Amino acid sequence: MSTSDSRPVAVVVEDDVRIRRFLKATLEQHGFRYIEAENGRRGLLQAASQMPDLVILDLGLPDLDGLEVLRELRSWSAVPILVLSARGQEADKVEALDAGADDYVTKPFGVDELLARMRVALRHSARPGSGSGGGAPEPVVRFGELEVDLEKRLVFVSGREVHLTAIEYRLLATLVRHADKVLTHRQLLAEVWGPHAEFEHQYLRVFMGQLRRKLEPAPARPRWFLTETGVGYRLRTS
Repeated sequence: MSTSDSRPVAVVVEDDVRIRRFLKATLEQHGFRYIEAENGRRGLLQAASQMPDLVILDLGLPDLDGLEVLRELRSWSAVPILVLSARGQEADKVEALDAGADDYVTKPFGVDELLARMRVALRHSARPGSGSGGGAPEPVVRFGELEVDLEKRLVFVSGREVHLTAIEYRLLATLVRHADKVLTHRQLLAEVWGPHAEFEHQYLRVFMGQLRRKLEPAPARPRWFLTETGVGYRLRTS
């Protein structure tokens, strides 16, 4: 492979040869350089040696549990990790996201959904401040009519300043810093209220409701602040 190859690199860690074959054809057709690994140890080696732009990780691997691979990867790399698994229970999704996954797709999956989630993960990793070597996030973030100035701690809707309480602002800033990424209840509670509040889910419901009332054009049908049922919340910026 020529070093001038500018295609984004995807490492796929999957033991099912039929799924690997399918993903190889799909990803190469859509402009990715595809690298595969049939087990967890090989996946860790490929991730370390190839420096991929994205890792797609199955949880049901023959040698290591996928969560173990996920935690090991996350201990030294900020690469976007998309879990692709037959484990579809909410508890499995929460555990994977808490362990550092950027997103979770349940098998069987649709190609369009998978590609869309890959694009979101890649966009997130490309933002200033993303990854282990990035600087501070962009001081001003805009999406739709909403504008957040992280440096001055100011929030505007359609050019009009909106007052947020300290907790509301911390919750918003956390969602902005991880925009387009699913954050679990536990992750949000720990970051906004501290580690001792990680099971106080009612805090999140109340304050997310307040953010929606202040910032959403139609709070009952949120456009930006989305609920991931049973898992957490996501700030959608497009």
